[in-house]
Amino acid sequence: MKKSEVVHAWARILSGRAPSLSIEITKECPLRCPGCYAFDAAHLGGGTELRQLSDYKGDELVARVLALLDEHKPLHVSLVGGDPMVRYRELEQLIPQIERRGIHTQVVTSAFRTIPAAWSRFKKLNVVVSIDGLQPEHDARRKPATYERILKSIQGAQVTIHSTVTAQIADRPGYLEEFVRFWSARPEIRKIWFSLFTPQRGAADPEILSPRQRAVTIDTFRRLQEQYPLLDMPEMVLRELEQPPANPGECIFARTTKTISADLTTPITPCQFGGNPDCSQCGCIASMGLAAVGHYPLAGKLTAGHVFFASDRLGKRWRSLRDTLSPPPAPAPVPPPFNILQP
Repeated sequence: MKKSEVVHAWARILSGRAPSLSIEITKECPLRCPGCYAFDAAHLGGGTELRQLSDYKGDELVARVLALLDEHKPLHVSLVGGDPMVRYRELEQLIPQIERRGIHTQVVTSAFRTIPAAWSRFKKLNVVVSIDGLQPEHDARRKPATYERILKSIQGAQVTIHSTVTAQIADRPGYLEEFVRFWSARPEIRKIWFSLFTPQRGAADPEILSPRQRAVTIDTFRRLQEQYPLLDMPEMVLRELEQPPANPGECIFARTTKTISADLTTPITPCQFGGNPDCSQCGCIASMGLAAVGHYPLAGKLTAGHVFFASDRLGKRWRSLRDTLSPPPAPAPVPPPFNILQP
């Protein structure tokens, strides 16, 4: 993060607004991955599920997403799903318009569809490709987004690889190093991230790591970080994985990111996982990254986290008072649709 970006984020927090926005731009996905949090029954609170929501496509989706961005004015937006590449025509329209607004964009995909090499020209875009381990395990879990298909989809592009470590692979000696070695050798890869599987409270998913598996995995990251420059798992993040935020109220990521589901209305709380995540077992790389920023020392025992939480409380009180005294104006009308050219 640049200092100017930190100042802008702080200003957003003081005004009572979240500096980050995460939008499930579609409920559709060609995959049926075991353990996927987005399609978990608890994701939207248990009353309904992602596949039951209405969603948009074409001109209307583009217009509505841009209207959301203009309303919330985030510094960073994640476009997720489902799989956002289901709406690749709409992404072709959205990404340059988001870039012109000065917003950092992250697109999270399985890369079942080609990632245009031309997207590399966008300075504020990060394409994250989700990989579930080495080819045998990944292909079994993520058809049709197999290794063969992914390697074709990313040719000429620039992407970040993200993999979530599950119990099924945590105990296999040398597995994570083989994974990092394989992807580090690819010219398309900018960096490699790992998360640990995060369950809902009371869940018994086979993907859940035991405390021992978690400790061994974190130690493996420490060793690999020294050998593979593309592995972006710094020590300050690993320390957060060893002791994650106790609850959403103590999680800077949960408190600074507004998450909206595929109908572009339904909020997802308390964080992107929805439902009732077991924070004691959280392994989300985004959460750990911001937790590490929160522990950055400023002066004496004062940390960036102390400043953030005080600012967040002040900002929310100010926004509540402002909305009480002056109700917000009616939402801006959705811009008229425009034609998306068919390939």
